[in-house]
Amino acid sequence: MNILVVRTDKLGDFITALPTFYVLKHYDPKNKIIACVAPLNKTLAQSCDFIDEVIVDNGENVFDLAKKIKRAKIDASVTLFSNTRVAIAQFLARIPTRIAPATKIAQIFYTKRVLQRRSEVKMAEFEYNLELSKALFSDINLAYKKPLLEFNDAKAIYDDFCKKHQITQPIIAFHVGFGGSSDANLNLDEYEVLIREVIKQGRYQVVLTFGPDEKALYETMQKRLVDVNALFYLSIEGLVYFAKLVSHFKLFISTSTGTYHLASLMGTPTMTFFADNLFASPKRWKSIGEENFQKYFSLPRDNENKKIVLEEVKKNLVEL
Repeated sequence: MNILVVRTDKLGDFITALPTFYVLKHYDPKNKIIACVAPLNKTLAQSCDFIDEVIVDNGENVFDLAKKIKRAKIDASVTLFSNTRVAIAQFLARIPTRIAPATKIAQIFYTKRVLQRRSEVKMAEFEYNLELSKALFSDINLAYKKPLLEFNDAKAIYDDFCKKHQITQPIIAFHVGFGGSSDANLNLDEYEVLIREVIKQGRYQVVLTFGPDEKALYETMQKRLVDVNALFYLSIEGLVYFAKLVSHFKLFISTSTGTYHLASLMGTPTMTFFADNLFASPKRWKSIGEENFQKYFSLPRDNENKKIVLEEVKKNLVEL
């Protein structure tokens, strides 16, 4: 059976979909799993051995997208997050079985609509995604391996990085940027306090990571921390290279954004900041890795309570 799985939004959203690809492939290894993804996620999708083919949604008109999908000869599709355009494209491609959440007007273009009410946050995003696969195979096993993605050359990539930058201590990474759908983050002053605290301990190498579009932030943090031994890494080698590198970090600290989900995907321990509301909480957006490797902090809106949380974060870093 040729099964199309659609998740065409951002990096973190796509990573929450990966367990669904995995369980559909392992339900019957003869299934051909085809991913429809945004351009950003193409190389990561291609690196997954449980994804057989990748269709990239470049934002073309709905008829051209439908032609792409039709060429893949799909038997059934599972759309984890829908919009009207991708719904119509699948309808035009004449996929016999089309499954999606029963939300928005787009649902009329699907043959099976699953009522989920994700806004009630009864489970995490990746768990809602997994539940949709039951509409295709009611007896499917929803368990998946952790870490879900591993690379044979990841250790060599990490070792080369350490050798190039003369790193001899375990790496604690700070990703201070916002990005994605994150609703809360520390400000740069607060991050600086935490970074200096870790450096003062003298047990870890601090690496600040930045995406390719964060050069201004990269330069800002260099100026702020010019007097300390921190490494500033602007990631320009691509998403898969970064995934390999981060897989051997001691800890990855960030807001709830795509890089957090990437670190968790690779099995790296994470310390993550969330907004103090249910819809943006870890209950909704915890990642797909081992839960005991994920440390969550909800950031209150008022400064006094935020200071209390910041002290708790500092204490956790000291006790590492």
